[in-house]
Amino acid sequence: MAKILTGGVGKVEVAQTIDKLALDGVEVAVSNDMDAAMKLRAGQADYFLGTCHTGAGASLGVLVGLMGRPACHTFGRSVPTADQVQALLADGKKVFGFAVDQIDLIAPVLVEAITAKTA
Repeated sequence: MAKILTGGVGKVEVAQTIDKLALDGVEVAVSNDMDAAMKLRAGQADYFLGTCHTGAGASLGVLVGLMGRPACHTFGRSVPTADQVQALLADGKKVFGFAVDQIDLIAPVLVEAITAKTA
């Protein structure tokens, strides 16, 4: 089971997008940056998906500060492939940021890769 927290300006939309995928082994909850960092550090959550208007900074500002840059990755305006996400997961990334207007493109790729990794 993968516990995914969502945050940022599109946190509700990301959670809804994940729910619509109806993937087994995924639990999603809407959160905020500070609570997400604490839950990730305590092992109460596995991943965080944050959104902002550019996907380059504010989506993960607090998480980078509290979790460290090695645990975080921002996509900015790029849309990753499944292989790219799998490589990031293999590298230990747990915190991902992306642009709010790309939720429908990026959230499914992320969650499907997370599901494949935890299966």
